[in-house]
Amino acid sequence: MKYKRILLKLSGESLMGEKQYGIDNERVKQYAEDIKAVHDQGLEIAIVIGGGNIFRGLSAEKSGMDRAQADYMGMLATVINSMALQDALEKVGLKTRLLSAIKMEQICEPFVRRRAVRHLEKGRVVIFGAGTGNPYFTTDSAAALRAIEINADVVLKGTRVDGIYTADPEKDATATKYNHITFKEVYDKGLNVMDMTAFTLCEENQLPIIVFDMNKHGNFMKIAKGEEIGTLVQG
Repeated sequence: MKYKRILLKLSGESLMGEKQYGIDNERVKQYAEDIKAVHDQGLEIAIVIGGGNIFRGLSAEKSGMDRAQADYMGMLATVINSMALQDALEKVGLKTRLLSAIKMEQICEPFVRRRAVRHLEKGRVVIFGAGTGNPYFTTDSAAALRAIEINADVVLKGTRVDGIYTADPEKDATATKYNHITFKEVYDKGLNVMDMTAFTLCEENQLPIIVFDMNKHGNFMKIAKGEEIGTLVQG
């Protein structure tokens, strides 16, 4: 295996599957099976999930809601998604811990960096909920921050496209895919990989990012083994 400890970032929208809203249990089950297969190879796995399938803070702000209030609501949506994935992971036999940046003692532990690392060392899959715990920060930023805090080897951003393209491949048929790209090239070309705060955090801490299609069964394992799937951002 190429990596020892990885942070997997999933969008909330990815949990919808073919639905227009909410959580598709079949999609979550597929993710759980793919994660178990990789974990069974001895990798330490931490996960951050967005909340856009339930509530989007930025969209609510545009309709007149206070931004901080909307962002906190979005953080609670990420905890709902985290609980759904936690349940699916435990159903396939994994031991998990859900750590939240907002205290909710009845359903998850508060985030403590040393505790998170210890859980990983003991072979538990750690899910980080509630973003960074602060408004004005996305779950991309939470993923980058948590990855750095736990000394992850890489951030794997699971999306519905198979990497970074010159343009949106769903809108532009002529878009071509990058297999490797540097942080500077992403800046210079104005490509949308993560929000700028998250992206800068990864660059400053020399933390590589791989963008790949998580919906294709087996892709997660291929990346864990070091195969060139998706797009690698580094250097």
